[in-house]
Amino acid sequence: MTTTTSIDHEVLGHDAWVQAQHAHLTREKELTRLRDDLAAERRALPWLEVTEDYRFAGPVATAPGQTRSLADLFEDRDQLLIYHFMYGPDWGDEGCPSCSFWADNFDGVQVHLAHRDTSFAVVSRATTEQIAAYQARMGWGFGWYSSNESQFNFDMGVTPRPEAIEAGTARYNFGTQDAGTDENPGASAFRRTEDGRIFLTYQTFSRGLDLLNGAYHWLDLTSKGRDEGELEWPMAWLRRHDAYED
Repeated sequence: MTTTTSIDHEVLGHDAWVQAQHAHLTREKELTRLRDDLAAERRALPWLEVTEDYRFAGPVATAPGQTRSLADLFEDRDQLLIYHFMYGPDWGDEGCPSCSFWADNFDGVQVHLAHRDTSFAVVSRATTEQIAAYQARMGWGFGWYSSNESQFNFDMGVTPRPEAIEAGTARYNFGTQDAGTDENPGASAFRRTEDGRIFLTYQTFSRGLDLLNGAYHWLDLTSKGRDEGELEWPMAWLRRHDAYED
């Protein structure tokens, strides 16, 4: 963490400051309208029917050996949002620190999503035992399921297939970038119709997930912003919320 000992920035009187803020507000309104247009375009995207019988284990309240289908994760609602949390079965007792940063934003939203006909779940390839222990450590309460016994993560584009990794052809984000690791983050939106058919309606990966991290958006309002420009990599500062030294 760094502290500012001097001010190297333009300082204005009140009226001039308001004028500058007002000029910037005009640009922000343009972005808001563009974001609304983009959201409408997103809702109009074509759907992909999901016919595979994916099975999920957990969370801890589920009886041993019991699994749930993708339809079960909808509960009694027509829409389902899934966050693909980077946590492989061979990762030991900790999930991805970056996904953990995102997950700190999840608890509390489920009740509001439910009142807009939408369920929410987190899915990883880690085992239910790994997930339960790490979730207890982090103090999270959202539904977190293991897809370790199915092809769900592979089919959803967040886990590259071993043969692609070996061949050096593993891709991510609709094929626009290298996969980089054996697990990658993402978010998927699903819709269930009255006759029980399930459709994948939208996915986002990589920087598209920024919208789901409230802490980053709060930082974007500050004069320092995310303050990551001089770091070795953007999130080099990040720790799990129970691992900061102060």
